[in-house]
Parts: sequence; structure tokens; C-alpha cells
Amino acid sequence: MKTSSLFLFSMFAALSLSVLVSCSRSDGMLLPVIPQPLHVIGGHGGFNTGLGPEEIEDISLLPFPDMTESLEKSGITVSVLEEVPGLGSNEEGYRLEVTKRGVGIEALSETGVFYALRTLAFLSDDGKVPCVEITDYPRFPYRGMHLDVSRHFKSKDFIKKQLDVMARYKLNRFHWHLTDGAGWRIEIDRYPELTDIAAWRPYPDWEAWWNGGRRYCTEDHPDADGGYYTKEDVREIIEYAAQRHITVIPEIEMPGHSEEVLAVYPELSCSGKPYVNSEFCVGKEATFEFLENVLLEIIELFPSEYIHIGGDEAAHAGWENCPDCQRRIAEEHLGDESGLQGYLVRRIEKFLNGHGRKLIGWDEVLRDGLNTSSAIMVWRDMEYGVEAAMAGNDVIMSPGEYCYIDAYQDAPFTQPVAKGGYLTLEKTYSFQPVPDTLSPDLQARYMGIQSNLWCEYIQPDEYTEYMLYPRVLSIAETAWSFPFRKNWDSFRENVVSETDVLVSRGYNPFDIRKEKGERPEAARPEKHLAVGKEIEYLQPFSRYYPAGGDTALIDGVRGGWTYADGRWQGFINRNVDVVIDFGEPTEIKYIGAEFMQLIGPWLWQPHEVIISVSDDGRNFTELSRQVTDVPEDAAELIFRTYSWEGETTARYVRYKAVSNGIDNGCLFTDEIIVR
Repeated sequence: MKTSSLFLFSMFAALSLSVLVSCSRSDGMLLPVIPQPLHVIGGHGGFNTGLGPEEIEDISLLPFPDMTESLEKSGITVSVLEEVPGLGSNEEGYRLEVTKRGVGIEALSETGVFYALRTLAFLSDDGKVPCVEITDYPRFPYRGMHLDVSRHFKSKDFIKKQLDVMARYKLNRFHWHLTDGAGWRIEIDRYPELTDIAAWRPYPDWEAWWNGGRRYCTEDHPDADGGYYTKEDVREIIEYAAQRHITVIPEIEMPGHSEEVLAVYPELSCSGKPYVNSEFCVGKEATFEFLENVLLEIIELFPSEYIHIGGDEAAHAGWENCPDCQRRIAEEHLGDESGLQGYLVRRIEKFLNGHGRKLIGWDEVLRDGLNTSSAIMVWRDMEYGVEAAMAGNDVIMSPGEYCYIDAYQDAPFTQPVAKGGYLTLEKTYSFQPVPDTLSPDLQARYMGIQSNLWCEYIQPDEYTEYMLYPRVLSIAETAWSFPFRKNWDSFRENVVSETDVLVSRGYNPFDIRKEKGERPEAARPEKHLAVGKEIEYLQPFSRYYPAGGDTALIDGVRGGWTYADGRWQGFINRNVDVVIDFGEPTEIKYIGAEFMQLIGPWLWQPHEVIISVSDDGRNFTELSRQVTDVPEDAAELIFRTYSWEGETTARYVRYKAVSNGIDNGCLFTDEIIVR
């Protein structure tokens, strides 16, 4: 930690008087530690252990007898007890007391000792530690980080390097997204073609694969890109994680996102042909034989209580015309294709339960009638967490609005290419995972939270770390620290220091000190003639992207860097076509609106924009017609304004932006400005 001992000592001295006057106020004391501990009482002076931060971290990885022996030489005593005041039954909690005579650690388990030492490492500056008394335990038992290695393979050493960071910030679940359409990444003895072929692509990156035919190849192909983990690699990573008190949770996707499997085992698809289907054929028993055989080898490798099966974004078109699937629907009385998907998920759930494991699925599996042993990982919307808790399932919150860190973390034009969106460190830190309106029993079903990094556009290791950090740190603090212990200003200061620490250890985090911030147009209300006037929509906006509803385009509120910020109004497969009524003839010199293009989430510029005016609301005179000059394949985030300038008098203004006709294409605009 690059915080001076002088700073730490002066901080504790300044706060200790108020702490002594009222110990109940000690919870307001903030430390240069991520995540913030629960209860803190400061003292005067300090103790010199002679151990720097990295030395303490290294000692924390030793077998317990070796650890205690090394610590005792530095004046640090460790006790694992059956009962520790203030910890209840929380085996991840600890008490850490630093006096002028030494350091004492008490915990209910070796895991608690591990986390105590990680806190001590934060406080240590060249061995000097300020006097302090800390009682600490996490808010949530599940504190996760997800990494997608299907889209772009990451080496074993890279995975280990990120586990080191997770341990520093007390994260304890590594969600390993091992399979997806872009590549299969784990050795399965019974099905060698999964790694002989489905792990390799004859393209330089995911984007080229996605746009270039989505084929696979063998490792010896001259353009082969990809890779996989041998079983020995997996065992090594699991052991490495376990030393850091991290559980590795594998994800094996089903029934969708399975193009890579069906390319090499097409008999498991509805068509029986490679490169046709993305979903397993649920009507064939061979599908379940394959999935269960794969899961048996996964269960043998991974000691995790939970196995993640995906369950998201499955298309049903192939099932609708498949005799095997339709026969299954009829025989099992499933009703339709949604019922067919539920059949697969429940059958896999039963299989996992029969082998002593539990299922995790993305929130789509809520509709599948799971038993209460399964956990729901929420990615779409907060409401699914409430629904899962009310159904009796445990919940892991990772909604895209706060936890999908593949979005731009600063003004997009200052950043490398990303999937889209705009998710700052401050927004991530503001995440409130549990609605306070729920009863205590329902709140108790929330296991924890997780950050998700999807790697479609993220290939180099340096860029992967750039997207992970520091946003993962905000998830770590929200997962461990109780809400009353969180403070944005203090956290941001700690992140600045931690950025330097990470750089010194060979990582490549985004430097929050260089943040440009939100789009300037979104910073202040836009005052113009149309604000508060009457508006008629000749075509409706999308119910999924209503922004401010019927007044969104004339409320003076401009959009930010992302279409999903609640300020941009969306139109899917429709034109923007509105008429604004000023109530009386009005002098007009400017009419314009801005549109966003980001083709990853299917946002395009309009084909053309027609601006016209009228005195009676029936007969309109065209003022301007503009055809876009933005190419449909321009992948970067683009804003373009289509406007008219001149002099006219009219009561009505009609603004029409014509869709470019791409199926499911969207138009997004934030305000029609009239001056």
C-alpha cells in the first residue's frame, strides 16, 4: 500500500478521541483498506512487524503451522477458537488487534485468519502498523468475479494472476465461463473433438469469427487461434485458488450457446448437420447422455458445491420444426418449447443433485420450475432477484446495469473498443443488491454479488485487466462491506492508491485519475421552445426503452454515453415519427435531434430524416430531407445530429426519422430541440 505511516498514525490520532467518547461511533471510521472492515476502533502509536504487505500476503498462503511460526517471529499471534466475541458463527470473520506490544488475530477458522492477514497487509507500511482494533466479517458469503475465456482464451498463468487480485480484495468465488459458441475450453476425455476442433478457430479474434462464417479448425491449421485447459491445468488452478480461499465454479453452457459442440457432434442437434443449430436437441436421449457424461468429468474435477449450466438466451426456432422435440413435448405434456427448455434444466438439476451438487443458472431458468436447492444468477433486471427469492431460491446478483464490466468505463471515444454501454466506477459502486423493502427472510436469500467480464471485444491480457480493474474492486467492497460502511469519496481515494499498487505488481488497471466522465450534453437541462409542449407519437416507442415516456423527446433531458441510461428513447423496427404542437404560430430557426449508432446492441443511424412544419396539423411543408452518411458497418460509437436551420413560422413541427430496415434494428434519440 502506497499510504505513508505518517498518514495512518495521524488519521488514527485525530479520530481516536471521538471513538473513546462513544464507541458506537467507531463504525464511521474509514481505513485505507478495500473492502472496508465492519467495526474499527483506532488507537495511538503503532507496532513494527518488520513485514511489508507482500511478505504478509505470502505468509498467509503457507500451511497453517508454518504460517503461525513465521508470524510469531514478527510479533503476530494467531488463535483459531470455537468462539470469538462479535463474530457469531461467521467463519470468514476475524478480530485483529494491533497494540504497541504486538498484533493479535482471532478467528473461527483458517479462512478468517487469512482475511485478517489480508487486512493487516493493507495497513502495513514497511512493517509499521498503526494501533487499531478491528472486528470484521463479510455481508455476503458469495463474492464473485466472472471471466469469459470462450470468446478469447486466457492462459493458466493469467488466471492465476487474477486469483491473486481476488484474494487481495477478499473475493471468494471465481466463475469460470469455460464453454460458449465461440470455443470449448476444457479437456473432456470422453469427447476429444471438443478440444481437438471446437477449441480452435481460423480467425484472428472473436469479431472476425462472428462475422466470417463461425467455423472451427484443428490446432495445426495455419490460422488457428484458441486454446484449452488440460485436466492437469484445471487441477492446478483449483488448488491455487483454494490456497487463496477461492472456490472455482465452472460453467458448461446448455441448451443454447452451443454452436461449438454441435459443429463437432452434429448428431446432438435438431438438424443433424454442423453449423446449423445453436441449441442442443432436447428431444434426443443422446443429448442427455452427452451432457451427463461431460458433467460427470466436471464433477470429478471441481469440488465446488455449485455447477453453473447457463440456461440463457436459448432460441426455440430449431425445436419448433424438430420431430424429436415435438414428440418430447407431447409425451411429457410440456405444452410448448419453453416447457421443453424447462424439461432439460430440471432433468440436469436432478442429475446434479443426485451427484451431490447444486445448479446455478442465469435468471431465465426461473421459469423452469426448479427446486429450491438451485441458485439463480440475475443478469437482466433487479426484479428477477425478488422473484427468485420469493420462489424460495438463493440469489446471486450480477445485473448488467451495475455488474457487466465489458461496458465502457469512461467516455467511449477515449477508450479501446468495448461491447457498448457506459459503466463507471462510481455507478458500479452505487449498486444496492438487496431491496430494503423485502422482509428479512427474503433478504437472507441473497447469497451475494458478482462482476461479469464478457470478452467478445477483449483479447489482449493487458486490455482484460484494464476492463477488470478497478471496477472489480467496487464489487468487492459492496460484497464484503455493509452499506453503512461504504463511502464513495473514501473508496475513490483508496482506489487511486490501489491503482499504483496494482501497477507495481504488473497489472494494467484503468487510472481513475484520468477519467473524462459523462457526456457533457447530459450534465445540464436543455432549454428550448418545445419543452413542455404537446407531442403526438405517430409510431410508438419501445416499451423496453421508454426513457421519460410520452414527454421524453421534449423534456430537456439529454442522453449520456449509453443507450440504456434511461434518457435515450428507443424505437425497434419502427420509425421515429412525432408531431409537436406549440399551441400557436411560433417563430422557428432551428429543429434538430441526435441519434446514436452502436451496432453491437443493434443501434443504427436512421436511413433518412424528414423535417416539416404545418399551420393546421394536417398539411405539412417539408423543410429538410437528409440521408445518413454513416456506414451501417461502422462499429464504433457514433453520434449524429440531423437538423434544419433557417427562418419560418409554424404551429406544428413534424420530425420523422426513417429506420434503415434492418430486422430488429433500433433507433435511439434523446431530444428534439427547437429554437
